[in-house]
Amino acid sequence: MGATGHWHLLMVGSVWAALGLALACVSALSLISPAWLETPTFSFGVLAYCSSPPGDSWNQSCETFQSLQEIPDFAWKVSAVMLLGGWLLLAFNAILLLSWALAPKGLCPRRGSGPMPGVQAAAAATTIVGLLIFPISLASPFAKEACETSSLYHGGKCQLGWGYVTAIFNAVLSSLLPVIWWPRETKARGRVIMFSSDSETVILVPEVSK
Repeated sequence: MGATGHWHLLMVGSVWAALGLALACVSALSLISPAWLETPTFSFGVLAYCSSPPGDSWNQSCETFQSLQEIPDFAWKVSAVMLLGGWLLLAFNAILLLSWALAPKGLCPRRGSGPMPGVQAAAAATTIVGLLIFPISLASPFAKEACETSSLYHGGKCQLGWGYVTAIFNAVLSSLLPVIWWPRETKARGRVIMFSSDSETVILVPEVSK
Protein backbone atom coordinates (compact mmCIF):
# COMPACT_ATOMS: atom_id res chain seq x y z
CA MET A 1 0.00 0.00 0.00
CA GLY A 2 1.36 3.41 -0.97
CA ALA A 3 1.63 6.56 1.05
CA THR A 4 -1.75 7.79 -0.24
CA GLY A 5 -3.52 4.60 0.84
CA HIS A 6 -1.81 4.65 4.21
CA TRP A 7 -2.84 8.28 4.78
CA HIS A 8 -6.42 7.42 3.77
CA LEU A 9 -6.57 4.57 6.28
CA LEU A 10 -5.14 6.83 8.95
CA MET A 11 -7.78 9.49 8.27
CA VAL A 12 -10.61 6.92 8.31
CA GLY A 13 -9.35 5.46 11.57
CA SER A 14 -9.07 8.93 13.11
CA VAL A 15 -12.65 9.80 12.11
CA TRP A 16 -14.02 6.60 13.64
CA ALA A 17 -11.94 7.17 16.77
CA ALA A 18 -13.35 10.69 17.13
CA LEU A 19 -16.90 9.40 16.67
CA GLY A 20 -16.34 6.65 19.21
CA LEU A 21 -14.92 9.05 21.79
CA ALA A 22 -17.78 11.51 21.19
CA LEU A 23 -20.42 8.81 21.71
CA ALA A 24 -18.74 7.60 24.91
CA CYS A 25 -18.46 11.15 26.31
CA VAL A 26 -22.06 12.07 25.46
CA SER A 27 -23.26 8.79 26.98
CA ALA A 28 -21.36 9.53 30.21
CA LEU A 29 -22.75 13.07 30.33
CA SER A 30 -26.34 11.89 29.95
CA LEU A 31 -25.81 9.09 32.46
CA ILE A 32 -24.70 11.43 35.25
CA SER A 33 -27.28 14.07 34.39
CA PRO A 34 -30.09 14.59 36.95
CA ALA A 35 -32.34 16.05 34.23
CA TRP A 36 -34.06 12.95 32.85
CA LEU A 37 -37.46 13.76 34.32
CA GLU A 38 -38.17 17.09 35.92
CA THR A 39 -40.71 19.39 37.52
CA PRO A 40 -40.23 23.11 38.33
CA THR A 41 -38.71 22.19 41.71
CA PHE A 42 -37.36 18.64 41.30
CA SER A 43 -35.49 16.59 38.72
CA PHE A 44 -33.96 13.14 38.71
CA GLY A 45 -32.00 10.86 36.44
CA VAL A 46 -30.54 7.39 36.64
CA LEU A 47 -27.77 8.22 39.10
CA ALA A 48 -28.62 11.67 40.52
CA TYR A 49 -31.46 13.94 41.57
CA CYS A 50 -31.80 17.64 42.34
CA SER A 51 -34.25 19.86 44.19
CA SER A 52 -34.65 23.63 44.24
CA PRO A 53 -36.83 26.17 46.09
CA PRO A 54 -39.99 27.30 44.26
CA GLY A 55 -39.20 30.12 41.86
CA ASP A 56 -35.43 29.73 42.26
CA SER A 57 -34.32 27.03 39.81
CA TRP A 58 -30.68 28.20 39.93
CA ASN A 59 -30.29 27.41 43.63
CA GLN A 60 -30.30 23.63 43.31
CA SER A 61 -29.24 21.00 45.80
CA CYS A 62 -28.15 17.76 44.13
CA GLU A 63 -27.42 14.26 45.41
CA THR A 64 -26.14 11.09 43.75
CA PHE A 65 -26.93 7.45 44.41
CA GLN A 66 -23.70 6.06 45.82
CA SER A 67 -24.59 2.41 45.17
CA LEU A 68 -27.27 0.21 43.64
CA GLN A 69 -28.76 -0.30 47.10
CA GLU A 70 -29.59 3.40 47.29
CA ILE A 71 -31.54 3.36 44.01
CA PRO A 72 -35.19 3.25 45.14
CA ASP A 73 -36.69 0.73 42.68
CA PHE A 74 -35.71 -2.66 41.21
CA ALA A 75 -36.49 -1.68 37.61
CA TRP A 76 -34.47 1.48 38.18
CA LYS A 77 -31.53 -0.64 39.35
CA VAL A 78 -31.77 -2.90 36.30
CA SER A 79 -31.90 0.13 34.03
CA ALA A 80 -28.85 1.63 35.73
CA VAL A 81 -26.89 -1.60 35.29
CA MET A 82 -27.84 -1.85 31.61
CA LEU A 83 -26.99 1.79 30.92
CA LEU A 84 -23.68 1.53 32.74
CA GLY A 85 -22.91 -1.62 30.77
CA GLY A 86 -23.73 0.15 27.52
CA TRP A 87 -21.44 3.03 28.47
CA LEU A 88 -18.59 0.64 29.34
CA LEU A 89 -18.95 -1.04 25.94
CA LEU A 90 -18.91 2.37 24.24
CA ALA A 91 -15.80 3.34 26.19
CA PHE A 92 -14.10 0.03 25.34
CA ASN A 93 -14.98 0.50 21.69
CA ALA A 94 -13.62 4.06 21.75
CA ILE A 95 -10.32 2.82 23.25
CA LEU A 96 -10.08 0.16 20.54
CA LEU A 97 -10.73 2.71 17.82
CA LEU A 98 -8.17 5.10 19.26
CA SER A 99 -5.53 2.36 19.54
CA TRP A 100 -6.20 1.25 15.96
CA ALA A 101 -5.92 4.81 14.68
CA LEU A 102 -2.64 5.47 16.50
CA ALA A 103 -1.02 2.06 15.99
CA PRO A 104 2.19 2.09 13.91
CA LYS A 105 1.94 0.99 10.29
CA GLY A 106 2.09 -2.79 9.98
CA LEU A 107 1.25 -3.48 13.61
CA CYS A 108 -2.48 -3.43 12.95
CA PRO A 109 -3.17 -4.00 9.24
CA ARG A 110 -6.98 -3.74 9.53
CA ARG A 111 -7.03 -0.50 11.46
CA GLY A 112 -8.58 1.43 8.57
CA SER A 113 -11.76 -0.62 8.86
CA GLY A 114 -11.95 -0.32 12.62
CA PRO A 115 -12.75 -3.06 15.14
CA MET A 116 -15.63 -5.46 14.72
CA PRO A 117 -18.90 -3.49 14.74
CA GLY A 118 -20.34 -6.08 17.11
CA VAL A 119 -18.99 -4.12 20.08
CA GLN A 120 -20.78 -0.97 18.95
CA ALA A 121 -23.98 -2.92 18.23
CA ALA A 122 -23.87 -4.57 21.67
CA ALA A 123 -23.40 -1.16 23.32
CA ALA A 124 -26.37 0.26 21.42
CA ALA A 125 -28.61 -2.72 22.22
CA THR A 126 -27.70 -2.64 25.92
CA THR A 127 -28.33 1.10 26.13
CA ILE A 128 -31.68 0.84 24.37
CA VAL A 129 -32.83 -1.89 26.75
CA GLY A 130 -31.83 0.28 29.70
CA LEU A 131 -33.74 3.25 28.28
CA LEU A 132 -36.86 1.12 27.79
CA ILE A 133 -36.70 -0.26 31.34
CA PHE A 134 -36.19 3.08 33.07
CA PRO A 135 -39.81 4.36 32.66
CA ILE A 136 -41.03 1.32 34.60
CA SER A 137 -39.59 3.00 37.70
CA LEU A 138 -42.17 5.79 37.33
CA ALA A 139 -44.48 3.52 39.32
CA SER A 140 -42.07 3.56 42.28
CA PRO A 141 -42.87 5.54 45.46
CA PHE A 142 -39.90 7.84 44.77
CA ALA A 143 -41.19 8.80 41.31
CA LYS A 144 -44.78 9.11 42.50
CA GLU A 145 -43.71 11.55 45.19
CA ALA A 146 -41.67 13.58 42.70
CA CYS A 147 -44.15 13.48 39.80
CA GLU A 148 -47.33 13.13 41.91
CA THR A 149 -49.49 11.31 39.35
CA SER A 150 -46.85 9.17 37.66
CA SER A 151 -47.38 5.50 36.85
CA LEU A 152 -45.90 2.83 34.61
CA TYR A 153 -44.59 4.62 31.48
CA HIS A 154 -46.50 7.75 32.48
CA GLY A 155 -44.56 10.71 33.81
CA GLY A 156 -47.45 12.49 35.48
CA LYS A 157 -46.38 16.07 36.16
CA CYS A 158 -42.77 15.31 35.22
CA GLN A 159 -41.50 16.40 31.82
CA LEU A 160 -38.69 14.87 29.77
CA GLY A 161 -35.37 16.58 30.48
CA TRP A 162 -32.33 17.04 28.29
CA GLY A 163 -30.53 14.11 29.91
CA TYR A 164 -33.09 11.54 28.75
CA VAL A 165 -33.41 13.12 25.29
CA THR A 166 -29.62 13.13 24.89
CA ALA A 167 -29.41 9.47 25.95
CA ILE A 168 -32.06 8.50 23.39
CA PHE A 169 -30.34 10.46 20.62
CA ASN A 170 -26.98 8.91 21.52
CA ALA A 171 -28.49 5.41 21.47
CA VAL A 172 -29.95 6.03 18.00
CA LEU A 173 -26.56 7.16 16.68
CA SER A 174 -24.85 4.17 18.31
CA SER A 175 -27.29 1.79 16.64
CA LEU A 176 -26.91 3.40 13.20
CA LEU A 177 -23.11 3.49 13.09
CA PRO A 178 -22.60 -0.32 12.88
CA VAL A 179 -24.77 -0.33 9.74
CA ILE A 180 -22.34 1.96 7.89
CA TRP A 181 -19.26 0.56 9.64
CA TRP A 182 -18.64 -2.37 7.28
CA PRO A 183 -15.80 -1.50 4.92
CA ARG A 184 -16.60 -0.91 1.27
CA GLU A 185 -13.53 -2.83 0.21
CA THR A 186 -12.18 -6.19 1.30
CA LYS A 187 -9.25 -8.22 0.11
CA ALA A 188 -9.47 -11.84 -0.93
CA ARG A 189 -6.83 -13.99 -2.64
CA GLY A 190 -4.73 -11.07 -3.80
CA ARG A 191 -7.65 -9.20 -5.35
CA VAL A 192 -9.69 -6.21 -4.27
CA ILE A 193 -13.43 -6.90 -4.17
CA MET A 194 -15.40 -3.77 -5.07
CA PHE A 195 -19.08 -3.76 -4.12
CA SER A 196 -21.38 -1.81 -6.42
CA SER A 197 -24.54 -0.73 -4.61
CA ASP A 198 -26.20 0.45 -7.84
CA SER A 199 -26.09 -2.79 -9.80
CA GLU A 200 -25.61 -5.10 -6.81
CA THR A 201 -22.70 -6.77 -8.59
CA VAL A 202 -19.23 -7.72 -7.44
CA ILE A 203 -16.27 -6.49 -9.49
CA LEU A 204 -12.90 -8.20 -9.01
CA VAL A 205 -9.96 -5.91 -9.58
CA PRO A 206 -6.42 -7.36 -9.53
CA GLU A 207 -4.33 -5.86 -6.76
CA VAL A 208 -1.43 -3.80 -8.08
CA SER A 209 1.73 -4.07 -6.02
CA LYS A 210 3.66 -0.88 -5.45
